[in-house]
Amino acid sequence: MEKEKVTCLIIGSGPAGYTAAIYAGRANLSPVLYEGLQPGGQLTTTTEVENFPGYPDGVSGPVLMDDLRRQAERFGADLRYGIATASDLGATPYKITIDDEKEIETETLIIATGATAKYLGLEDEKTYAGMGVSACATCDGFFYKKKTVAVVGGGDTACEEAVYLAGLAAKVYLLVRKPALRASKIMQERLAKHPNIEVLYEHNAVGLYGEKGVEGVHLVRRMGEADEHRYDLPIDGFFLAIGHQPNSAIFKPYLETDETGYIHTEAGTPRTKLPGVFAAGDVADPHYRQAITAAASGCKAALEAERYLSSK
Repeated sequence: MEKEKVTCLIIGSGPAGYTAAIYAGRANLSPVLYEGLQPGGQLTTTTEVENFPGYPDGVSGPVLMDDLRRQAERFGADLRYGIATASDLGATPYKITIDDEKEIETETLIIATGATAKYLGLEDEKTYAGMGVSACATCDGFFYKKKTVAVVGGGDTACEEAVYLAGLAAKVYLLVRKPALRASKIMQERLAKHPNIEVLYEHNAVGLYGEKGVEGVHLVRRMGEADEHRYDLPIDGFFLAIGHQPNSAIFKPYLETDETGYIHTEAGTPRTKLPGVFAAGDVADPHYRQAITAAASGCKAALEAERYLSSK
């Protein structure tokens, strides 16, 4: 297996990874960044980003990520295509295997692998990606002012998304697969305060329709029953709120995570329990999951890496 030694290795290429590369490059750490399966991360599937500072007129997700990428390159970051397939963090230098064929030894490691939104698995979710299907209400809710949307889920996250959208949309349907919500009592109480939220219990989305974007959802009441329980509900936006899966599997034998897989870091920092190993962005953030907070944590991770190397 081919081997290589580096000073600073960054895994992941969303706002956290690219920002870490910018700061590490400016600090002369000669960072090497592997971009993973989806260069640019989740934002590359977003058509318009209106809440990232510095873009007063908004910017498309792919353009924003390309801007960050070029800025990282400007400061000397070595950006490479490749997927981290294994890790050995048992001792320093830390070892990361890329594409099962190359081993990178690194003095510092910044994990910025992000999290993947969970979807229902409908083919229509792919068809209408960026055209009415979203997994982030705070990212895309603005585009549905005075419109009708549906949120899928029955937990706290789904209720939070529905409440947020209720402040923008004319009507919000919460599609709940079970006969009751899983959300905490306080979240259910907040939900009940919004007259434009309607909860549809025992409803399953089985498809979407529309010519140029989402115009409605195919629903089934009490899955498996007769055809009269199937009907179409006109909507303009379809929001998934059934959770995210952090991309942390190859690091879990060495790092502490919560039950979902989010990497634990010291409060207010990207430091993990291993010296010289830092986690930034959505892989360590179950709460905010915003581009700007990911970028901020990438900045912190690079600064921490620089300080760690200086102290050795």
